[in-house]
Amino acid sequence: MGHGKLKKFAENETFRCLLQPDASAILAKEPGSKELKLNDHPIKGHWGAEMFGNSNPIVLELGCGKGDYTIALALRNPQINYIGVDIKGARLWKGAKYATENALPNVAFLRTRIEFIDAFFGPGEVSEIWLTFSDPQLRGSENARLSSPLFLARYRNFLRPDGIIHLKTDSRYLYEYTQAVCRANHLPVLFQSTDVYHDTSCPEVVTQVQTFYEKMFLEMGLPITYMAFTIGHEGPYAYPGDAFDHEKWLEAEGPRRSFSHQPTKRG
Repeated sequence: MGHGKLKKFAENETFRCLLQPDASAILAKEPGSKELKLNDHPIKGHWGAEMFGNSNPIVLELGCGKGDYTIALALRNPQINYIGVDIKGARLWKGAKYATENALPNVAFLRTRIEFIDAFFGPGEVSEIWLTFSDPQLRGSENARLSSPLFLARYRNFLRPDGIIHLKTDSRYLYEYTQAVCRANHLPVLFQSTDVYHDTSCPEVVTQVQTFYEKMFLEMGLPITYMAFTIGHEGPYAYPGDAFDHEKWLEAEGPRRSFSHQPTKRG
């Protein structure tokens, strides 16, 4: 590990706005069993009082990277509390340092795997969720996509009944997959666009707040998609199955870059 990362990790420990729980704090083995059980973190249900000192609405950005979007949203909306979530401490350092140096009272960061997210937030504690340029998992497991039925079930544990999920992505594949999930579960789609920078009806916040990766995608000439939807739904969430044309949208994906997938080579 480089000296720069070690320095960032050490500085991360000094940021009050950054919560970095050890895995052992939320994962434990059941007595007499080798299986791990996910336990609630003490801050669950108490973010307003313990982190922000108020009862303002809470908005999450999942997979926040360096925290660009989290910071930008917080600066625009001081009456709302924002929490950026990512597993990479070196990335979170930038956002946490900025929030600390600029004394932003409505910004916090959580370092954890998103698979563990419902160990940190109580019922109705979160008003909105932003999924910004998430890995579309083109060749990976469907359940690894942050808009999959598996993750929607987790979000439902802490998102308000009228809470909104925002998906902003360069990946047409992930956009169309999420559309298919919404159709399979009859989830209300509040807004949708396949090219936000050529859509005058798109909400201002979608085009005026940009992440580092988004700027890179725009320089590559890639359209940015966006949709907002709610997940009020009783019972298990259904998978889209054959209603989502995996091969069609994989082919349409084209040469894209994201956090962990490389450009597709074309002949």
